[in-house]
Amino acid sequence: MKAPNAGRPRLERPSKAEIEALYVRARLSLRVTAEILGIGKDRAARTLAEYGIPRRPRTTRRGGLADIPLELLEAYVKAEGLRAHARRLGVAPSTLRAHIKAARRA
Repeated sequence: MKAPNAGRPRLERPSKAEIEALYVRARLSLRVTAEILGIGKDRAARTLAEYGIPRRPRTTRRGGLADIPLELLEAYVKAEGLRAHARRLGVAPSTLRAHIKAARRA
């Protein structure tokens, strides 16, 4: 027996109400929204654009790290250590390290 969403993805575009309920109001990720609607992630992204619904910025996925000035992050890491400060921020040490590295390049 096939799963309900198995096979070809649905061809019709989901309604604006459907996609707003999941992506905007429920704040589900684009991937999860697409899975629930039975469409691909790329199709979901195109649908958002077609309806004029803005994508959420990637910074929301970093636990707010982008809102903390780089100099302040580096000072805390120097004082507390990478692991301790990452734990305090609620992120993995590798996430904090990657964020600092990327911010230095920007």
